[in-house]
Amino acid sequence: MKYTAFASTESVCPVCLGVIKAEKCVGEDGNVYMVKRCPEHGEFSALIWEGGIVDYLLWNTAPGGGNAPGNTRAPEKGCPYDCGLCGAHESAGCCVLLELTARCNLRCPVCFASAGEKCADDPTLGEIAALYDMLMARGGPFNIQLSGGEPTVRDDLPEIVRLGRERGFSFFQLNTNGLRLADEDGYAEGLRAAGVSCAFLQFDGLRGASYEALRGRDLAAVKLRAIERCAAAGLPVVLVPTLAPGVNVDEIGDILRFALSRAPAVRGVHFQPVSYFGRCALDAPETRLTIPRVLREIEAQTGGLMRREHFAGGGAESSYCSFHASYRRERDGSLTALPRRTGGCCCRSSEARDFVAGRWGACEAGEPADGFDAFLREANERVFTVSGMVFQDADNLDLERLRRCYINEADPERGLVPFCAYNLTSRGGRALYRR
Repeated sequence: MKYTAFASTESVCPVCLGVIKAEKCVGEDGNVYMVKRCPEHGEFSALIWEGGIVDYLLWNTAPGGGNAPGNTRAPEKGCPYDCGLCGAHESAGCCVLLELTARCNLRCPVCFASAGEKCADDPTLGEIAALYDMLMARGGPFNIQLSGGEPTVRDDLPEIVRLGRERGFSFFQLNTNGLRLADEDGYAEGLRAAGVSCAFLQFDGLRGASYEALRGRDLAAVKLRAIERCAAAGLPVVLVPTLAPGVNVDEIGDILRFALSRAPAVRGVHFQPVSYFGRCALDAPETRLTIPRVLREIEAQTGGLMRREHFAGGGAESSYCSFHASYRRERDGSLTALPRRTGGCCCRSSEARDFVAGRWGACEAGEPADGFDAFLREANERVFTVSGMVFQDADNLDLERLRRCYINEADPERGLVPFCAYNLTSRGGRALYRR
């Protein structure tokens, strides 16, 4: 295919992870590609946008700037090798993944953390407390994502949440496959009482075959039980489908309709088009999933109930990393699209933190709800959010996007490492950061 370049950036070679120049180009098919050449390993191209250059440029509504993190380290090798965060980073953190274990009770064919392969000892409570203190010193409080591995394999998870709350963190998102939530009586109630704000539930569809492809076994019934348990406990749920071509893209509409049928217990759906890093048994297709493709599928599969025009790109991060729309569920069952958040509306990470906590989080346990407070709570529970995050791998990594990343991994040695850098792996499986 012939390409016409319109912008330059930097990326990495997917074979050796060396930094190389890259161009954003329009292909003969009218779509936007990243094209790059490594002196040793040759030329590579990756689809990054379907819909043409005008649509691509118009999506970039985030102004950037004015949101730099504090307490950074001086870069030595340059991006992406000096994360922690370095002084060249352009975005303060919003969400921080706290990896509590490398253990997992599944062996998913697709796992960014390659969970279960190298099971070092779990961090102790003292080490987790030190991470909380480090995060506060580096700009906290952040929204905390309790992650792994599978964090629920730790029996002291409620204590970990209480420890964080004592140090001033107020939003705790549990990234989970839901197995323990589904099968253990009282577990969801215990997490809710400890202060978990919401369950970020791995949810790849309603068909058993989708789970077999992505998780190695049919988990459809397990996911439904987990949602029911969370609903009974008053623990909000966000469904998180990993979308893979040829696996479950045709389930997007069914997932959204199912989520709406379980509202307000289910607060929204957060799509994650598959990225090819970590452990991934799926071959990268010639045509990757892009933001325009996912939005077209949402509109088509919901019969226009949710439309592409309702969605906007991120503000605190690069617009090309994410999409989001919020709806009010009316009493007659219809949806009203709320005004799009674009440009400066959420260009600061602190505003993004508050937005996520307000849309997905539970009210404080035991908090009274009467009068105006009850009105606000009901209004919030009637909001349904559809969003997505397009993570980068070695084929499509754009260092301009990476420097705007506001989702970080907490690392005891380096500090804060952007998610896409922390999980970056070469085609041969070599990682820059993850041990």
